[in-house]
Amino acid sequence: MNNMMLAQLMKDLQDPEMMREAQKMMQSPAFQAKMNKMAETKEFKESMKKTQEAMSDPEKTKEMEEKVKKRIADGEKELEERQKQLEKLKLDSEKQLERLQKSAKKDKDSAKQNGDDKDDKKPAAEETESKPDEK
Repeated sequence: MNNMMLAQLMKDLQDPEMMREAQKMMQSPAFQAKMNKMAETKEFKESMKKTQEAMSDPEKTKEMEEKVKKRIADGEKELEERQKQLEKLKLDSEKQLERLQKSAKKDKDSAKQNGDDKDDKKPAAEETESKPDEK
């Protein structure tokens, strides 16, 4: 898991709505079956054993905590940078849209002034239909 994902996870753990959804998921029989199956794997058992050994040593526990805190702090910085990039992209997109809208309006106004506005002209067939027959 990269630092940014870890930081986002820590934020999500503080979100009551996210936690309610996680609780619903964990109560589902399908999820519980999947977790029980995973808990029986050799890899999971080895990982749990290593974690328990590390947690029983206060120095290793402190070292792991410091590493995680640093990774979370780095991830929060990455999240902030990503948010700034997204905000800049949004502003740039809004400016581009505004320019395109102004350009389209200018083109439409220019077409009206030149008599090229197709909305104002009736097709020739309609013009002849609207005139009464002169006999």
